[in-house]
Amino acid sequence: MNEKNYTKKDSNGQELPDSPFSDKGAYFISLEDQYGAHNYQPLPVVLERGEGVFLRDVNGKKYYDFLSAYSAVNQGHCHPKIVNALVNQAQKLTLTSRAFYNNKLGVFEKFATEFFGYEKLLPMNSGAEAVETGLKLCRKWAYQKKGIEENQAQIVVCANNFHGRTTTIVSFSVDPLAKSDFGPFTPGFIIIPYNEVDALEKVLRENKNIVGFLVEPIQGEAGVNVPTDGYLRKTYELCKEHNVLFIADEIQTGIGRTGKLLACEYEAVKPDILILGKALSGGVYPVSAVLSSREIMDVIRPGQHGSTFGGNPIAATVGIAALTVIREEKLAENALELGEIFRKEMQKLCDSSNVAQSVRGKGLMNALIINNEKHKDLAWDICLKLADNGLLAKPTHTNIIRFTPPLVMTKSQLMECIEIIKETILQFDN
Repeated sequence: MNEKNYTKKDSNGQELPDSPFSDKGAYFISLEDQYGAHNYQPLPVVLERGEGVFLRDVNGKKYYDFLSAYSAVNQGHCHPKIVNALVNQAQKLTLTSRAFYNNKLGVFEKFATEFFGYEKLLPMNSGAEAVETGLKLCRKWAYQKKGIEENQAQIVVCANNFHGRTTTIVSFSVDPLAKSDFGPFTPGFIIIPYNEVDALEKVLRENKNIVGFLVEPIQGEAGVNVPTDGYLRKTYELCKEHNVLFIADEIQTGIGRTGKLLACEYEAVKPDILILGKALSGGVYPVSAVLSSREIMDVIRPGQHGSTFGGNPIAATVGIAALTVIREEKLAENALELGEIFRKEMQKLCDSSNVAQSVRGKGLMNALIINNEKHKDLAWDICLKLADNGLLAKPTHTNIIRFTPPLVMTKSQLMECIEIIKETILQFDN
């Protein structure tokens, strides 16, 4: 192994702050730099093992995970029940395509629809695929059920959204990094401000071709942007009034992350189309799904949508195990309790800190807002120091640090992590 000195650079070629990690992982970082696309900017840590709330790097250093693979490992790393489900099924049958039936998909569909209270499920693999599926389903419904003129359907989305990276999805992003040099873009979307009920009411009143409203109950990539109480309920009621489908992207917020099974449950909203991914897999295998009513789902006929791997036997088996762990270990309830403790302690920190400005979130989906007026890379520097102190987190939108640990975390572990965060921030306050 050729372990050489390696300086991590950003997308503009500028050197990033010195890494707190030893040089052993430099070889693996250099491999990605040389042979991989530069579409991510990871913290310079090379991980090789995970268990529960912990990760270990190639040097043997142990960390608390406070990102959870963007909420894909809500059940903790390598949960034995989920891993065993994968291994056992992988030794029997892995893939049939949808050209044939298998003995696992229907069982998963029944389990998941009953688990979430829906009639039908369409399985996919990635979150972006599930969002694309939801959009196609909405449009098909619009033409077949609502009577919209062909190719005239409009779907309303929110500014600062993040629903994936496909060409269609970035078409309605407002992030220049997501859109630059990827056009021409897919038409049929109207962007309105997030957390503004009046904006949705106005566009619904003025445009009769609107057929769907796609929204994140909490905007994750935007920095855990939590809407005002009542926003989801009011927008849902507006959709009902105008015969528009309410489409909830709960890929990050769902499956216990916010302290409820679904974040929409905080306002007693049942989406017409529910999009799930990430923790539906427990982080061990790609699984995503779209759930809806029979009336909406049945507009899709054979040959009109599909995926070779979507609904494969491993995914179906893993999905059941992942949801079972959420229920049996009461992880949503744990997230609710620990989240309240975390925000209370972070608020104490903000009250006494010049660097930590504010905290926001629900359950164990939280963000700390950093005052970076004097140093634009301050949040990045803090995350490097957090890692040095044994906790992994990642900045988003320059000055926001997202804190989303696995939901299997205990109270004593959380309190230890809170002390790490406080001590780290204080190092930057001096």
